[in-house]
Amino acid sequence: MNSSRDQLWFIVILCIFSASVTIASVLASKIIRVVGLFVPAGVLAYSITFACTDIISEIWGKDRANQSVLGGFAALVVVWVLVQVALHWPKAPFWNNEAAFQSILGSTARIIVASSVAYLVSQFHDVWAFHFWKRITRDRHLWLRNNLSTVVSQFIDSFLFITIAFYGTMPTGPLVLGQWIIKMVIALLDTPVVYLGVWAIRRNMQPQQQPLL
Repeated sequence: MNSSRDQLWFIVILCIFSASVTIASVLASKIIRVVGLFVPAGVLAYSITFACTDIISEIWGKDRANQSVLGGFAALVVVWVLVQVALHWPKAPFWNNEAAFQSILGSTARIIVASSVAYLVSQFHDVWAFHFWKRITRDRHLWLRNNLSTVVSQFIDSFLFITIAFYGTMPTGPLVLGQWIIKMVIALLDTPVVYLGVWAIRRNMQPQQQPLL
């Protein structure tokens, strides 16, 4: 194994993972409509995180995937702190967008709390479930463990996130269902991306490894 290439690939995937986790919390303050379903705008960004942890799990193993989850949580905490500082920092006298800034990022604080709880539970479950199905399938059928682990984990995430972030302000039932359906569709569509990522990294690092299927 080329250790420098190994480290470079891991850093790239981890950066995509952390960026998706943090921006999803900001985007989630907007509710969008997707083919008749209403979901937070961060749904796509957050769905990317499951593909990232599946790639990390497949290439580097369970321990590295769990470490990545903790790293993403640290990124969420840092973003929350920086948002709070920005919200309470006195504005310049000539800047006239304070109300809009407070309206959008002010709600982000509750959303980040919701994201943090849902994130930790669902992501650790995803890593556990991925490796559970990997053992059951004896390292075969990446598509199966990718989707089985993600579908359940995304329901856990959707239920916890929507309930904590929007309970009392919006109808949570339709949002949970809508977000879960959209996430399942994205999970199915990102399966080729997971295969491509695993294939590209293995080919670059360890071309002699056995085929995925």
